[in-house]
Amino acid sequence: MSELESAIPAHLVVPRSCPRRTPEGYQPPFPSYVARFPVSTERVVMGYFGIQGMPDASPWGDEGPSRRDRARYTDEEGIDTTVFIGYWDDVAVFDRWFDTVGRHWTSVGGRFVEIIRPTVDRYETLFSSTGRMEGVATLTDSLSGSIEEHAYWGGVRDRIPLSQSDSLAPSGEPQVVRDGDRVTIVPQENICLIRSGQDWVDTVGSEREMYLRDVEPVLRAGMEFLRDDGLDIGCFANRYMTVVDDNGVDTDKSFGMSWWRSLSDLEAWAVSHPTHVAIFGAALKYLSTMGPAASLRLYHEVTVAAADEQYFEYFGCHDRTGLLRTAAERSTL
Repeated sequence: MSELESAIPAHLVVPRSCPRRTPEGYQPPFPSYVARFPVSTERVVMGYFGIQGMPDASPWGDEGPSRRDRARYTDEEGIDTTVFIGYWDDVAVFDRWFDTVGRHWTSVGGRFVEIIRPTVDRYETLFSSTGRMEGVATLTDSLSGSIEEHAYWGGVRDRIPLSQSDSLAPSGEPQVVRDGDRVTIVPQENICLIRSGQDWVDTVGSEREMYLRDVEPVLRAGMEFLRDDGLDIGCFANRYMTVVDDNGVDTDKSFGMSWWRSLSDLEAWAVSHPTHVAIFGAALKYLSTMGPAASLRLYHEVTVAAADEQYFEYFGCHDRTGLLRTAAERSTL
């Protein structure tokens, strides 16, 4: 058996003042991998550009991100919504594009922008297999070997480099600043974003049938709970998205994308809430049945963003869109 790697790359290791949650003598039950970013990468940008109703445009223009996704979902009011997702590893390139092109996305009603630009010590990734990158990991083509910090409660936190010396606790509450139909969010410290995906492109026969029959409905139920009732447990907004191609046709990929008050709230839901217990149980049964032959690919990324790394703007959107439903309103003239 090859030696396990740490999820935290050597150049981001610092003296630890916050304890790891890895069990003593722990050996993961199956291999998982993390994206390895170049040492030169100091910060990335994750941009979500949404439009309520059928999309009639793309935000990108001629110089949009080279790494991008497009996905759709049904929102809290039953509105079909499309989100264009872009990733950048050069903040200056993003800023130039956003100032000249991207900022105009919210000049039309029913559109929103949610952007975070975390330093590399504020996010983690995890993949169940090698071969295809997703999400922010598309900014690199490098994966680790099999890592130690996964398949136990607390693994997400242990994979975020900043958690070595910071509790990542939230402070403050997001506040709404309203200017007519345009609303921006004054953010809180240490908001948490998770993108957690499923890729069943390679599944066939009984494996595909088992995933779609036994796992996906349980996952969907949990995602709809977070969408409709998650606010009470710290989930500000949740979207269960289907990845679509450039023509808007559904693919065999989906992901949940949600904003949380804190990493601790996300952890609490994952450990003990009945909806996640059900998801975990269905997935475990599936994976134990299929064994090493499973073709389903799973991945996720979790980010804890500082207040000055966040930007949220909504124009002509209903008041349950994204973070609009989370905050005490403050109007400005």
